[in-house]
Amino acid sequence: MNQTLLSLLAFSPLVLAGVLLVGFRWPAKYAMPVVFLLTAAIGLFAWDMSLTRVIASSLQGLILTAAILWIIFGAILLLNTLKHSGGISAIRRGFSGISPDRRVQALIVAWLFGCFIEGASGFGTPAAVAAPLMVALGFPALAAVVVGMMVQSTPVSFGAVGTPILVGVGAGLDKTGLSAQLISVGSDWDTFFQLITSRVAITHGLCGILMPLVMVMVMVRFFGKNQSWKEGLAIAPFAIFTGVSFVVPYMAAGVFLGPEFPSMIGALVGLAIVVPAAKAGFLLPREQWDFADPKDWPAEWMGSIQMKLDEVAGKAPISVPMAWAPYLILALLLVITRAFPEVKATLMAFSFGWKDILGEIGISGTLEPIYLPGGILCIVVLLTYFLHRMRFAELRAAVSESSRTLLGAGFVLIFTIPMVRILINSGVNGADLVSMPVAMAKLVADSVGAVYPFFAPSVGALGAFIAGSNTVSNLMLAQFQFNTATLLSVSGAMLVAAQSVGAAAGNMIAIHNVVAASATVGMLGREGITLRKTILPTLYYLILAGSLTMLALYGLGISDPLVAANP
Repeated sequence: MNQTLLSLLAFSPLVLAGVLLVGFRWPAKYAMPVVFLLTAAIGLFAWDMSLTRVIASSLQGLILTAAILWIIFGAILLLNTLKHSGGISAIRRGFSGISPDRRVQALIVAWLFGCFIEGASGFGTPAAVAAPLMVALGFPALAAVVVGMMVQSTPVSFGAVGTPILVGVGAGLDKTGLSAQLISVGSDWDTFFQLITSRVAITHGLCGILMPLVMVMVMVRFFGKNQSWKEGLAIAPFAIFTGVSFVVPYMAAGVFLGPEFPSMIGALVGLAIVVPAAKAGFLLPREQWDFADPKDWPAEWMGSIQMKLDEVAGKAPISVPMAWAPYLILALLLVITRAFPEVKATLMAFSFGWKDILGEIGISGTLEPIYLPGGILCIVVLLTYFLHRMRFAELRAAVSESSRTLLGAGFVLIFTIPMVRILINSGVNGADLVSMPVAMAKLVADSVGAVYPFFAPSVGALGAFIAGSNTVSNLMLAQFQFNTATLLSVSGAMLVAAQSVGAAAGNMIAIHNVVAASATVGMLGREGITLRKTILPTLYYLILAGSLTMLALYGLGISDPLVAANP
């Protein structure tokens, strides 16, 4: 079978997933088992993977599934705990003090607070935390998921204290070989790595200025009673102001400090600027905007958790700062556990897993239940129990509700993530073929020639769509992007940066991220509806990022030490 046919065959599981989820509107719980079986068959019969490797990859996927379910459980449990403690009612009150306008609430809760959580934790946590919080504030569940997914764009490359760059790019590139080349031209790895980081920050920053506006416009167009783009454009000055307030400190941190803190610094500075501005009515339109009355919402907008929130019995009022305290503690604990190596090592020491599963070298899975955001969320829940002086029966009810919500997500993810691992691990095979994701990327590169830099972010997004992770996409494809840049005689640093930017945008349409976010608001089974909405901001991001990459390379002539030495 020739390489083109093999590459097309590698694409077929993704095409099938898109057709079933978006075209036929199948729930993921039906679509993903079919896609898993197709992927396994291609791995076995076209890629000549051993049956042992396919099974080992599936088992590795199940271990990763357990980690993701643990994060989902923690996020839902914190929401349900606050529901029973009366904290949610107080948070609702607090937002009416900033602005009752739902567009402003989305910008502050989803965008700025979500960007901070992404910077601290990553791994899909922002949507899992922000979506149920927005539902608690009175957003339709589907709107909360769609908006929550859009947060997983600009901040993602520097999520989890820089993991997609530090681990994804750092381990995805041939550091030894590149270091030797760089030393030979009077440079070094650290300088080159910071060059990549700076270009990621600048490209993301330029795309991210408009991302809050895109987010609000999608929300207003698809979930407003008038379904009008104009009502989104009406808040454009404030939305762009929010974007600038985030991306300026974000870009500065990326260029001058490195990959660990841009998303967190951008979000903190943005919150410090935007919240007082919103209270003062700065740049806000005169007319407030709200959703239609909930009784007029279509059934497909509703999640099971949303309906339960209205059943909260009246409790002794909790102050707004005390209601927000669990989320502030969450953010603080995430930063401490990610930024301080000694603390991180202590928490990660409590782990269990399976190294070289079934004897397959390099296929391993580990669970770190305390270090994972799920563990941090459960610690915060226990602190909330005492802070809000809850009764044990209330905590027990929160645990019970959260456990029931988790079951549906578990069924979908036990097929989705093993499918991903088969794709990623397919590079070791009897047919001596590259892995399926690299085969897909090569098909794109070979098809477009010199204009490939425009498509480089889309290749990164493809990797994230498959893996649900910017980090994994970078691990798979960073070296491929660098090699392609060498063939085209353009900056490898710029194409690797484009890879990381595109991989961040791809998180908006990653299937298992959609499933995870949907699970937190009781929306399982409607993943295709969410994907049809989030494809629009994803296209915006990839087109702009691709255009900026082309401008940088062919318009501005941006280079790097290796290109300069080998013109």
